Amino acid sequence: MAADRTNPAGEAGTGPDPARAADPEAHPLVSTPYGVVRGRYEHAVAVFRGIPFAAPPFGVRRFRAPAPPDPWNGVRDAGSFGPTPPKPPYSDAFARYLSDPVVPGDDCLNLNVWTPEPGPGARLPVVVWLHGGALTRGSSATPVYDGRHFARDGIVFVSINYRLGVEGYGLFPDAPANLGLRDQLAALAWVHRSIRAFGGDPDRITLAGQSAGAISVGGLIAAPQAQGLFRRAVLQSGPPEALERDKVRRMVRRMAARLKIPATAEAFAAVDRDLLLRTQAEIGRLSSPVLGGPAFGIVVDGDLVPRDPLSALLDGDVAVGADLLMGWTRDEYRLWLVPGGLLERVDRLGAVALAGAMARCHCGPEVPRGYRALHPEAGPAEIVGQMVTDSLLRRPLRRLADARPGTSYMYEFAWPSRRPGLGACHALELGFVFDTGETPESAKLAGDGVPQELADAMHGAWTRFAATGDPGWEAWNATHPVRIFGESDGESGPQEHHRTLSGDDAVLSGADAEPSGTGGWSYTAHGVRDRELALWVTPSPQAALPEVADDGTSTADPSSAGFSARGTELRSAVRRLRRATGGTRER
Repeated sequence: MAADRTNPAGEAGTGPDPARAADPEAHPLVSTPYGVVRGRYEHAVAVFRGIPFAAPPFGVRRFRAPAPPDPWNGVRDAGSFGPTPPKPPYSDAFARYLSDPVVPGDDCLNLNVWTPEPGPGARLPVVVWLHGGALTRGSSATPVYDGRHFARDGIVFVSINYRLGVEGYGLFPDAPANLGLRDQLAALAWVHRSIRAFGGDPDRITLAGQSAGAISVGGLIAAPQAQGLFRRAVLQSGPPEALERDKVRRMVRRMAARLKIPATAEAFAAVDRDLLLRTQAEIGRLSSPVLGGPAFGIVVDGDLVPRDPLSALLDGDVAVGADLLMGWTRDEYRLWLVPGGLLERVDRLGAVALAGAMARCHCGPEVPRGYRALHPEAGPAEIVGQMVTDSLLRRPLRRLADARPGTSYMYEFAWPSRRPGLGACHALELGFVFDTGETPESAKLAGDGVPQELADAMHGAWTRFAATGDPGWEAWNATHPVRIFGESDGESGPQEHHRTLSGDDAVLSGADAEPSGTGGWSYTAHGVRDRELALWVTPSPQAALPEVADDGTSTADPSSAGFSARGTELRSAVRRLRRATGGTRER
């Protein structure tokens, strides 16, 4: 996007002062509730990094709810990113595509602010960003999440860190649940209390996240304690959900068995931190969205998460009147299966892979049969990947949009990566939303020479949504409008919608044109994926299959009606699928 482009937030007179920004001695100072911080002017916006919103969660505070940070005297320098929470590195296969910097130190509950006007008079819209990483990896220091372009366009942008893995989402008898989510709530409360001094409007906060960050957004906007702390929400490739407590307990118990310690927070706190991370990575090796397996996640705790977040949002008990922007990438599953050659292995498994997908999705054979009928050209890996994506991601987001028409906006990101085999995979849209496609970290996933016009279209839509609640296309209604990003219309109107598991009945809307200057890189289609998702509406007699645990065993009573020869076959298929792939849930 050109630096002098019209501000999509529609704010007049809120741009930074170039003369002040050019003065290297003119470091911006802002007072927070705990002390004064000194930032930097970079790219003509003010940046503050590593501001603590809670005390270091170690020592006596380990596995405890976040506590306020200690106040400081004088001026605290906020020129560099603060420590990142403990996390295992990405595997070699995934590190080729994803970056995850590590900043050592214990003071890891910190946040960063980009603002065009660090002062209480600006009253600009605010975006609070929650990063992805399967709740086990990631941080706000990832260069793809640089917030300077949001600030350039009139948005105060905040990114946060939160506890990950067993430190943030382990389930113990002697510690609170959902500690990572509690960290996020503490950061959101800090922003609501403090952001006016940075130029933000506490009454115009948009909570946004991708993947695990979107799941966290769903948990927060459904939390009673968060009501009134946000106005809008963005859920990218992640639904509101809560895992079964037993699934998280199994993760903790398996780690405890490997470490030969009790499954208590007290015992885990005494383990060397690096050993704990190595053990977590090994036990979580089979926790991909496709394979299931033990995993960390948000659980119903009777307090912060009193009930399933999706149910609460569907019932309209929470986030009343909130605007929602939700969507997915066309080929989410390819980031889960392409690294390490898993896509080819799943294709070779054929019927076994399809049976495993039925067990993973708790559906009967009519679902994969329907996908094959709709898309006879698709191989087993594509059908499995899209089935799992539809079951775990697209269906719940569509249900939420159906429950909140008029204030929900849906999108699909369809531009294929220039990296072989990835297609429009999970997380690929991030470099376009942030307009950071020029960074090497974005190029690891997208390749070189990404279209700037597509970044203009997506970043502009997200900025408009944060400022006004309207990203620039038709709100969700009975015609199911979906904004498609990444298919250029060239000189003759929008291209035909991509046919691969994308809804053959999509109808293009020429009236819903992209704002000028974006090169026609988005358009509105209606009925996208309607036919695939309709396959899930009517339960089959075999849909209530017994749950498959992480070791391939059933959680059902063998004497129950749900336990059948078919269920046994599906559980066997899951075991074979996991042995054959052995993937890692990296994002």
